[in-house]
Amino acid sequence: MVNLTKNGPIVRSEEPIALFGGGYIGSEDTNLVLSRVQRAVAADGGAAALIDSGYMPEVVIGDFDSLTPQYRDRIPTDRLHPIREQDSTDFDKALRSIQAPLVIGVGFLGARVDHQLAVFNSLVRLQDHPCILLGAHELVFHAPPRIAFSVEAGETISLFPLRPVTGRSKGLEWPIEGLDFAPDGRVGTSNRALSDVELQMDGPGLLVMVPRAALDQVMQAFLSGRTGRWPARAE
Repeated sequence: MVNLTKNGPIVRSEEPIALFGGGYIGSEDTNLVLSRVQRAVAADGGAAALIDSGYMPEVVIGDFDSLTPQYRDRIPTDRLHPIREQDSTDFDKALRSIQAPLVIGVGFLGARVDHQLAVFNSLVRLQDHPCILLGAHELVFHAPPRIAFSVEAGETISLFPLRPVTGRSKGLEWPIEGLDFAPDGRVGTSNRALSDVELQMDGPGLLVMVPRAALDQVMQAFLSGRTGRWPARAE
């Protein structure tokens, strides 16, 4: 469902949705994601990657400063949803405009560091919008209240806080219970899985990085209904 009013989400779905950005997208990424979801939305210039792959985005959201006329003119006007504000990124505009159980973001990692930092900021600030970002080598997501997923023993699991946060873990070589994470203090990069991993967090703010091969397992965890969801952050 697409909401054409100015209030509320622009896109509503009972199923997971793909969100394409204008950054690096690997040669297999589009098919990898679109074989797992039925609907695709673009953040501004991310529409180009979809169109080049033979798909028309259901909706395009952004300030349209990177969507060239070559592509914009091919998109039906009722699918274009400009948000002209300049104090947020296109990823932020798009993610907050989607109501879905899960968003799979492609084309938001691997480019400029400042763009990636802004994306991570939005992942944590929009804490009530579950989203998995697909990169060339890893997945990045904001840890929900609890999550359990399968990975191969020995795989790298990195934890990076964007707020002070505490929690508990199972299946990690270095458990996190009793540790105080903070962006300017202790971080948890380069931990390793001993077996299936479980995380239980006391509050929002922790980014989790896992191998790209774990996409199906992490998607299944988010769609299981057992992760819980952080409430919308008061602005």
